[in-house]
Amino acid sequence: MRDVAHLAHVQLLTPVPDDSAAYFTRMLGMVPVHAEGGSVFLRGVWDYEQYCLQLTEAPQPGIGRVALRARREAALHRRAAALAEAGLGKGWTGGFGHGPAYAFTDPDGHPFEIYYETTRYQPPPDLAAPMKNQPQRHRGVGAGVRRLEHVNLLARDVGRCRLALERSLGLQTNEIVMHDDAEEAGAWMSSTIQGHEVIYTRDALRASGRLHHVAFWLDSRDEVLRVADLYQDQGVTIEAGPSRHTAVQSFYLYCYEPGGNRIEVTTGGYLVFDPDAPPVVWSADEWAGRAGWGHPLPVTFHTYGTPSADAQATDAATTREDSG
Repeated sequence: MRDVAHLAHVQLLTPVPDDSAAYFTRMLGMVPVHAEGGSVFLRGVWDYEQYCLQLTEAPQPGIGRVALRARREAALHRRAAALAEAGLGKGWTGGFGHGPAYAFTDPDGHPFEIYYETTRYQPPPDLAAPMKNQPQRHRGVGAGVRRLEHVNLLARDVGRCRLALERSLGLQTNEIVMHDDAEEAGAWMSSTIQGHEVIYTRDALRASGRLHHVAFWLDSRDEVLRVADLYQDQGVTIEAGPSRHTAVQSFYLYCYEPGGNRIEVTTGGYLVFDPDAPPVVWSADEWAGRAGWGHPLPVTFHTYGTPSADAQATDAATTREDSG
């Protein structure tokens, strides 16, 4: 079942939209293409669609939506039917740059959508590439990230979310971390030959529907190291890296954008050509002795997510009060 083509775009919520937009345009070198309704839409150099990131003003940071593209119109309707049958569907909607989308949530409450019809990017004259097989030319601004690479979602129940995306969308799971309590602590999933497009990791605070990070792709480790220099020059605090992950073997660098969301720039990692490859399952002891190198990840990497668990609890309490 390969009805899902790829991870298409994400919507990030931010309480400081101007500052967040400045980070993504100046630091990461993304190009704004559209603005409407409190949102700005930005693209990477390699995006064939109009955008891969929607920034939307909101009281708290976090994930607004994860969007997937289907391979065909018929594939979209097959997945919509499967999601509805699984009790995850929310109905049909729309959005800038694409046609009808079927909205759904995973079992943890993260909002998703899947669509097929799309509008391909047509660059203005000043961004037209010299080669016909490039969507746009490189501007030489900031990191110049190429594309959205993956999204990592915090979940109360990783295994339940993983199974839902496997069964309803056909995503392939490539790696799983299993804790001693037999509960899954992480799952790395993809609809392409990439090692990961959607990741679930267990929320240490046992909250639901939170974001761990969004990752953008660069061509080489040298470019990731250059971003570390850019961050230092501009006073952007580096949370973790540059180092190499164990899962998928990617090279990483993490920081927080001004709105509070964790952002990764990444490169490397393996490709999965085997359509029947079983997932690599790590035990707690194996994961603790993992071979990825670099400084140990800080405590915040395992506890911080957006929105904060306290803010999420406050919002939920307010909602209950408002509803009587």
